[in-house]
Amino acid sequence: MTATESFSLEVRSQSVGVATGGVVPNVSSAADAPVVMLIHGAGMNRTVWQLQTRWLAHHGFTPLAIDLPGHGLSDGEPLDSVADMALWLGEAITAVSERLDSEQVRLVGHSMGSLICTEAAAADHDRIARLVLLGTAAAMPVHPALLGAARRNELLAPELMTAWSHGNRAHVATNPTPGLWMLGGGLALLERADDGVIHADLSACATYEAGDAASRVKCPVTVIVGSEDKMTPPRAAVPLIADFDNIDVVHLAGAGHMMMNEDPAAVRTALAAALA
Repeated sequence: MTATESFSLEVRSQSVGVATGGVVPNVSSAADAPVVMLIHGAGMNRTVWQLQTRWLAHHGFTPLAIDLPGHGLSDGEPLDSVADMALWLGEAITAVSERLDSEQVRLVGHSMGSLICTEAAAADHDRIARLVLLGTAAAMPVHPALLGAARRNELLAPELMTAWSHGNRAHVATNPTPGLWMLGGGLALLERADDGVIHADLSACATYEAGDAASRVKCPVTVIVGSEDKMTPPRAAVPLIADFDNIDVVHLAGAGHMMMNEDPAAVRTALAAALA
């Protein structure tokens, strides 16, 4: 595979959107750089990890930020439950393992993606070596106004999600990447979702019941929480954290739910430690 080629992936005979941080992996490169699969949250896609994937790709890892079905560049319809998404992720792990000849992967999940990764890790003790959860919680109830707006495919849904997903600094135009508007970028990303996608995802979050999933996870776990997270407040993660056997918690002061964009340097530092 040459540097001009892209990394393609299929699951259930459907194309999956994948971002690799600008470095196209192959069997040889993945043998020396652990495979890290990054899973986005509700209504989003692989691009939420763009400030992490390139760094990971040049610091000893093989990052694969993937689009869930019906999101970004992935074919198919959005799946209607976290359980179904976790089953799909298991098949994606199989496809990646076969493609890169990797026996284990590391999973990183944000928000809804954290629920998916937890369920996948609870069901697969052999192939998942590390689990990193950002903006997570034991349950993810959804405000009725947000769910209703998403059901009607109203712009209000992306607007509410964008406002609630960012901490105070983001609301006064602060951005660690000069020249970019954080809230505007977040809104534009959610507006790109096809009709029905945000509602399907939020409904999956609202009906999710964790049960004993966390207690069944055997690999080391790192939970990264933002002090200004309004979507999944730090207190909402406490019951989940208590159920993990091997757990490390990283607190990011001043960061909201979209901590990957709000404080990318701190997130990269936490990922480097957690994924090693």
